[in-house]
Amino acid sequence: MSNDAYFKDKVCVITGAGSGIGRALALNLARRGAKLALSDIDTEGLAETTKRCEQIGAEVKSDRLNVVEREAVLLYADAVKAHFGKVHQIYNNAGIAYHGDVIRSEFKDIERIMDVDFWGVVNGTKAFLPLIIESGDGHVVNISSLFGLIAVPSQSAYNAAKFAVRGFTESLRQEMLIGKKPVKVTTVHPGGIKTAVARSATYAEGIDGKEAASMFDKKLAIHTPEMAAQTITEGVRKGHGRVLIGWEAKLLDIFVRVTGSYYQRIAATVSGRFIP
Repeated sequence: MSNDAYFKDKVCVITGAGSGIGRALALNLARRGAKLALSDIDTEGLAETTKRCEQIGAEVKSDRLNVVEREAVLLYADAVKAHFGKVHQIYNNAGIAYHGDVIRSEFKDIERIMDVDFWGVVNGTKAFLPLIIESGDGHVVNISSLFGLIAVPSQSAYNAAKFAVRGFTESLRQEMLIGKKPVKVTTVHPGGIKTAVARSATYAEGIDGKEAASMFDKKLAIHTPEMAAQTITEGVRKGHGRVLIGWEAKLLDIFVRVTGSYYQRIAATVSGRFIP
């Protein structure tokens, strides 16, 4: 089976499709012949993604969706099923970023990150999983992060959400294996991807958001969303349980495995010296 034939006519749901990795995934899958259910809270960005996918020739259902709103996500799953007749894959990609030390972060800031980055994934997975099982050839793809592999200062809320996505998804994969369900499950850990996530992030009081975003864009964002999408779809096609995007993600994964908890002292030292 060719790379494109695997995705041909598969109904693929992508949240956060208005920009970044979500848009790149949509375009990648459109070129491979998939049918797309695209959503985002950013309607302008979503409209642009939809337009590009339709120009390629893909059948697209496009909807504004806030993944935090559980009832809306459940209704959305029903609507996608009604539109396409079945659902094969979901890419729970929608997410936001936040920077702030624990002591300076408000409870509401931490809750907001958990609501979008963790509960958004749970809502999407729970809403679509019965349909994906029903398809007989399904796949759940949940986007964690490099920060779901390694924790760093000022990212406690984001780390918490992305580690939670990792644990939730790895457990789900085991459940599907035990139950012999026709569903593959993949956790994705992107490294530094050139998206707008840093520029649209929120910050604790006292943090210069522009400086932090500029540093991320100039020094850490080293891979394109297109590269990320290609890596993800190839991982999905091959049935990988985990996909690491970028050499830095692979290197830091090994670093954490080798050093154990000692990595935290090293990360604290490096961060204290080089991160404003």
